[in-house]
Amino acid sequence: MEGGMKRVVLAFGTRPEATKMAPVYLALRGIPGLKPLVLLTGQHREQLRQALSLFGIQEDRNLDVMQERQALPDLAARILPQAARALKEMGADYVLVHGDTLTTFAVAWAAFLEGIPVGHVEAGLRSGNLKEPFPEEANRRLTDVLTDLDFAPTPLAKANLLKEGKREEGILVTGQTGVDAVLLAAKLGRLPEGLPEGPYVTVTMHRRENWPLLSDLAQALKRVAEAFPHLTFVYPVHLNPVVREAVFPVLKGVRNFVLLDPLEYGSMAALMRASLLLVTDSGGLQEEGAALGVPVVVLRNVTERPEGLKAGILKLAGTDPEGVYRVVKGLLENPEELSRMRKAKNPYGDGKAGLRVARGVAWRLGLGPRPEDWRP
Repeated sequence: MEGGMKRVVLAFGTRPEATKMAPVYLALRGIPGLKPLVLLTGQHREQLRQALSLFGIQEDRNLDVMQERQALPDLAARILPQAARALKEMGADYVLVHGDTLTTFAVAWAAFLEGIPVGHVEAGLRSGNLKEPFPEEANRRLTDVLTDLDFAPTPLAKANLLKEGKREEGILVTGQTGVDAVLLAAKLGRLPEGLPEGPYVTVTMHRRENWPLLSDLAQALKRVAEAFPHLTFVYPVHLNPVVREAVFPVLKGVRNFVLLDPLEYGSMAALMRASLLLVTDSGGLQEEGAALGVPVVVLRNVTERPEGLKAGILKLAGTDPEGVYRVVKGLLENPEELSRMRKAKNPYGDGKAGLRVARGVAWRLGLGPRPEDWRP
């Protein structure tokens, strides 16, 4: 341990985790007595590094577990032993994981088996259905069984944890670190070069449980685009070949549908900020849209982020293609409704969540007082 510094290892593997952990890393760096280190598993590669570079963060260790068309059990089997070994070699005094990826659970389990306390950033989100989102709902529930501290983004997330028997002393309500990240990235980022003029509708679809429906959902969105030729639909397509093979044959060649490779985070934030509407099955984009004041249509049957539904910034469309067509088309035909959604209060954070997480870790390690819970 360098000069008495406590080593806090932030472990993650995907771009969304990287962006949401960046505010935590930067805040930890500013607390005397703490040394943040970054352990990557490499579930994503270039996208992940691009996100870190935007915030000026470098990795300390990379397990590089990614393989083409990898099966989830194989991925878990690679992460667990390598993460356990890396945490020991890095001298981790505390480990932070984020959200609901396979990295989240596998690294938390590895730390637990090595006797290293684990804090879970974005703890307590629940859809109530282990199949939606799959496998994320299981990953986050299993992670919260192992944790020393749960950093709940909202009071509802804290209530979910309490219902499951977690101790209130070990739960801190922080707000969503993704709000911190997207507000900063939207200022730093620029729209992708060569993009046609807006108004824009930004689309993302990649969830594993939606894979069998992706082609039909793309057909529904193609019909919407054809009904609104004055709008530009922009879809940064996930690099997973299952996703690309489903959507490219449907949407390639549609005049006002722009298919891009995944954008670096700054450009994605700038695109979202400039959009009339977001249409997505992503979890993080629901919060990012709310933070930027952009209405979001959610391509899921359930969401673990119901605060946005209650606030009025999110609209749940389900996954039936005809229903999705009606919801998206109906909103684009109703500027008054879009305006009401834009004016909804953001229920997910105030831009200071990363600092609350960092102060929570410092408290747990005996380096400061317990921070106050955030209240919307």
